[in-house]
Amino acid sequence: MLSPHEIATLMLVKDAPGRIDPGRAELHALLDLELVTVERPAAGFPLPNVTPLGDAILRSIARLF
Repeated sequence: MLSPHEIATLMLVKDAPGRIDPGRAELHALLDLELVTVERPAAGFPLPNVTPLGDAILRSIARLF
């Protein structure tokens, strides 16, 4: 089960991946659950991306509201 902070972080990764601190504990939990990946470009900051599973979870949450 995801915590509210993890859900909020997943939403931020989906909508504003450049604004997430890569050291954030919730991001590491989402990586462990394979809900996000981190793209490490040759230059610049690492960017997290929502995986298809993470996207499915967000769509399921959206249907509840």
